[in-house]
Order: sequence, then C-alpha cells, then structure tokens
Amino acid sequence: MQTQSLAVAEPPAEPARSAAITGWVLFDWAAQPYFTLINTFVYAPFFASAVAANPVEGQAMWGFATSAAGLAIAFLSPILGAIADASGRRKPWIAAFGVLLVVGSGLLWFGRPGAPETVALVLFAFVLATIGAEFATVFNNSMMPTLVPPDRMGRLSGLGWAIGYVGGMTSLILMLGFLVANPETGKTIIGLKPLFGLDAAAREGDRAAGPLTALWFIVFVIPLFLFTPDVPARMGMADAARSGLRSIRGTIAELRKHRNIMVFLIANMIYMDGLIALFALGGIYAAGVFGWTTIEIGLFGMLLTITGTFGALIGGKLDDAIGSKPVILGAILFLTLSTFAILLIGPGHVFFVFETAKPMPGDGLFATLPERIYLILGGIMGAAAGPLQAASRSLLVRLAPRDKIGQFFGLFALSGKVTAFVGPFLSSVVTLALNDQRAGLGVLLVMFVIGAITLTQVRTRPAPA
Repeated sequence: MQTQSLAVAEPPAEPARSAAITGWVLFDWAAQPYFTLINTFVYAPFFASAVAANPVEGQAMWGFATSAAGLAIAFLSPILGAIADASGRRKPWIAAFGVLLVVGSGLLWFGRPGAPETVALVLFAFVLATIGAEFATVFNNSMMPTLVPPDRMGRLSGLGWAIGYVGGMTSLILMLGFLVANPETGKTIIGLKPLFGLDAAAREGDRAAGPLTALWFIVFVIPLFLFTPDVPARMGMADAARSGLRSIRGTIAELRKHRNIMVFLIANMIYMDGLIALFALGGIYAAGVFGWTTIEIGLFGMLLTITGTFGALIGGKLDDAIGSKPVILGAILFLTLSTFAILLIGPGHVFFVFETAKPMPGDGLFATLPERIYLILGGIMGAAAGPLQAASRSLLVRLAPRDKIGQFFGLFALSGKVTAFVGPFLSSVVTLALNDQRAGLGVLLVMFVIGAITLTQVRTRPAPA
C-alpha cells in the first residue's frame, strides 16, 4: 500500500507529453511489487509462518516493524518535504530512496525458514525497504500536478493506481508460475520446477520475492528518469535545507487559517492508518487462520489486484464526475463492512453460527466455505482500496488554495504517515494480548469508522466540469 504526495509545483499551463505521463505512471508499475510481493502476499506470510516462531508472534513482529518504519517516515516527511519544496527537484530524491528500496529488498533473501537468527536481519531489511518504497513513491506523487490540470487529476491518479495494480499482479504471476513451489511436490502452480534451481524445501521461491522486487524496480523506473521532466532546481541542497526548515513553521501556522483542510487531513490520517495496517497484516492473517501457503495467498493477491485495478479506474472517473469526498466515503464503507465480515468467519465456522468443514492438508485450493467467503471479501477490499487512496490525493487539490498547494501537500504527506505506526502497533498489541489474530484486525474497524465520521465534516466545492 502506497502513501501520499509531498510538495508540488503550480499546475501546468498545458498537459504534459504522453511520454512524460507514461514515465510517471510506470513508476507505480515499478514500485508496486514491493507492496504486493513483500508487504502483503508472499514474503510477509512466509515470514510469519516459517521464519518466526509461530504465526501470532510473526504477525506481531511484522506489525511492530511496520510501525517502526511508519514512525521514521512520519518524522522525516515534513523535513524532507520542506527541503524538496525549496530545492525544486524530485528525481534525486526518488533515486536516493530507490536505493534503500533495492538494498532492503535484496537483503530479504537471507531470511531462512526455521532460522531464528535471521529474524533481526529480515525485520531491519523490511524497515529499510519500506522507508525507501514509501518515500520514493511520495516524491513521485509530488510530480503529478505538474503533468495535468486539476480537472484531470482524478483520472491521472486512478490510472497510476490501476497500472500499479497490474504491475503487482504481473510480478505475482511470475512468482507463482516460475519461482514459488509447493514444498511437498517441488512444483510451481503451473507444474514446473522453479527457475534457477530454487530449492522448494528451503522456501527459496518465497525468499526470491526480495531480489525480484529490487530488480523489477531498477528496470522499470528508468522511463521516469528518461522521459518525465523534473521541476527545475531552485537552490543548492544546503540553502534548501535552511529554507525548507524555516518554512515548516509557516506551513503549520497557515493550516490554522484553513479549518476545512485541517479536518480533512485529520480524517486522512485516521483512515489511512487503518488501510496501512489492513494491507500489512491481511496476508499474514490468512496464513495463520486458514493455513494458506504462498500459492494460495498469491492467488488471493491476484484477485485483489484485479479488483483493485478496476476499482481504481472506475474510482478515478467517479472522482471527476461526482467529486472526491463521496468516492472516499463509499470506499471506507466497503472496507468497513468487509473487515467486519472477516471477523465473523473462521476455519470451521461462518458468522459464528454455521459450522463448516475445516481446511485439511491436500483438500485443494480454497476448498472450504469460509475460505471462499474470504476470497469474496478480499476482492471487495481490493476494489475499495485504490479509489480511497487515489481520491484522497485529488481531494486535496480541490480543497487547497491554488497559490499554497505546495505547502498543503507537505502536510498531506505528514497526515498520511505521522501516525501510520499506530494501526499496526495497536493491532499487534491486541493480537499478542488476546493471542488471537482476529482480534488484531478488529482494531481497524474503529479507525475506519472514526475516519469516515471526521470526513463528513469536510465541506467540498463542486467537482470541476
């Protein structure tokens, strides 16, 4: 799951060339495998079920690591955003944080099943890669208003999320079809032996998610640097640091004069916390509750990316047609209902009342009714997540004064990350305290509801014609 944008330049006098937009959109394609393969559907469940001592402890440790990365990003967001706003250029920041993404992802290869001595290295690498992926995405997002005018922001934002989902799904198909093998059969989901002689018993296919993510980013981020124009440099880094740090106080003071935007930023902070935690822990939850292997979780991820792609495209058009706020509220409603329904199902029951068969080894993919219901609910979540994030960044464009949009995008990045550690942290604490993965997800319901109620207090202008 990606984050929000930092400071931006004034909207373009005319739309950017198609090559420039293509380069910008392909960044989402390049970065999404980190969120799909590592953070959600392949590596995170592998860590919880095979590297950690048990799934409950694994979910808690992964949640705490997500919290640590979120705390670091929250602390650095306003500082780096102000410096980048003063210096002007974005690509050097994308390159620098891209290096962290590549290095952290590559180090994940060294996490081995049944090797507790590798846990610390894996968690460190995950935090490093998370910081790199989130900040690289942040600075790429900040280039968006320089490419299209405000009345096309919703469609561009939705297109970026959709292309990202397709990239994530493509990388997931490659993982399941050619790298990840069933430890019992030694074959991938399409009946092949893993490429490069990867050892299924040592779970090398799962571990390959890290190096694949790193290589994928290196290859597909190139068009951004070749074809998408950057904002011209305004001053040197030292001067930009001094100027940027001075501007933070002014930005915060400016916010007090715009209560409507402040309410939106608070709402964004709350519901984004819930979404970040949901995506960070969803795959781990399925592995622990249903005993899903990487192949089953990967297929589940493919379903989410398919529904997410269509959700982002449809949400982008709805954003321009009816406005961002209704799209956000509708997405939160679907996420809340789906999460609540998940809490009512388990490996041997549906809605706490109807007993069903429990998953058994060798019974096939998604053989039980609870597993199939979980698939449907996951598809709904995927369809809602893209519009929620895409419409949130375009809503700020509609709310902020045109001459101060850069300042408010800096605060937007801060609101999306300043408490991003809270959701995973609270979920992890509740999971450990009650020794129940389901209880950990229940925390997220509260965050979605509070975020939606806060957003209803935001007054919006009509969507541009």
